[in-house]
Amino acid sequence: MQLTVTSPRCWLLVFVGFAAGLCRPAPAATLAAWSEAVGDHVSVRAIATDACPTLSVGGKPRPLSVRAAPNPAFPLYSCMATLPETAETLEIDGKPVPAWHKSIDRIVVLGDTGCRLKGKIIQDCNDPVAWPFAEVARSAAAERPDLVIHVGDYYYRESACPADRDGCKDSPHGDSWSSWKADFFDPAAPLLAAAPWVFVRGNHEQCGRGAEGWYRFLDAGATPLTCPATSAAFSVPIGTITLNVVDSADTSDESAPPDKVALFHAQLESVSSQLATGPGWILTHRPIWGFSPPDKGEIGERDELPVNRTEQEAVGGVDLSGIELILSGHVHLFAASSAGAQRPTQLIVGNGGDLRDGTLPGIQAHSVMVAGLPTESFIVEQFGYLVLDRSGTVWNGTLKHADGSVIAHCQLNGRVLGCGSND
Repeated sequence: MQLTVTSPRCWLLVFVGFAAGLCRPAPAATLAAWSEAVGDHVSVRAIATDACPTLSVGGKPRPLSVRAAPNPAFPLYSCMATLPETAETLEIDGKPVPAWHKSIDRIVVLGDTGCRLKGKIIQDCNDPVAWPFAEVARSAAAERPDLVIHVGDYYYRESACPADRDGCKDSPHGDSWSSWKADFFDPAAPLLAAAPWVFVRGNHEQCGRGAEGWYRFLDAGATPLTCPATSAAFSVPIGTITLNVVDSADTSDESAPPDKVALFHAQLESVSSQLATGPGWILTHRPIWGFSPPDKGEIGERDELPVNRTEQEAVGGVDLSGIELILSGHVHLFAASSAGAQRPTQLIVGNGGDLRDGTLPGIQAHSVMVAGLPTESFIVEQFGYLVLDRSGTVWNGTLKHADGSVIAHCQLNGRVLGCGSND
């Protein structure tokens, strides 16, 4: 006779006359692993089922610490270890984790990548044409970038898929592991394995939306914040350029409430020495001086505004003389808006996967006034991503379709950005 008794971590076989214990701890199942810049250090992150895995750093073991313990919505461990940028040859479970590149010469930029399920605004998440983020990530990984920048909005599955909508059938929803897995970690897997990332918080990661997943997994802080909270600003040096990451998730596009102005101003002030001296970029989800064509907002939502009132009020009195570029998302298209040397260029890369209107011409050029300055805007409403290649002090940009084919070329020289089609 044989009786099998189970425990959470081992099997105990009990036989008549003797007992044999087979109690080797079950290895932690690592569901995702990546590295991200958190200032002048790199944070290795992992998501695991039973316990945090061990990181191999140059062949030497280093256990990851628990960053967030399981809870009902996120029944798994969020793990981390912070390493100097000089750390090389990183592995978890025998698989490489991207180490920091000594020279950051090629950057992939993308944003607004999740699949929209919100009330009556429905995207067919099961259709790779309607929601191409997985293809975007595969194509971007094939670019062999040194760094990936995501300008925010990862989580979009806020409501249940309608029962009669086959295009999103069986989709999870709500701020939970299943939604974050479907919206980001599964489709992003090849790109997470390709290079370290810089993550920017979007308005879809606001409190009341996807904040718990954001703070648990992607936020640069050493410990997860709880709402109400704002992600701390930080700076990432990449050679001669410094990336200054500031949280604009809670700013208002159409008004400038004093409390929101003060909050964003404090973000800028915390990295103010970098903004004044430069050269550098500001990475923030909502564009400060963005422009999108009139009457061409998101399906089912009000039209996007050409400016962010809160941010424009907040930058008053802040010395931005060292800033060449504002890199953002939020508007679901690609838009390069340059006012010449008078202020930083505004670049929007929000075409990574969320739904779009689809009625605009393929490429548009506009000469418009944005916040009091004549501005040249180049706009593309097609899914894709941007590759930036450094050439001395100049950055050459290539805007690409989801499949990696070329749409347009751009060049950033100081504060001046020019773009043209691939014709």
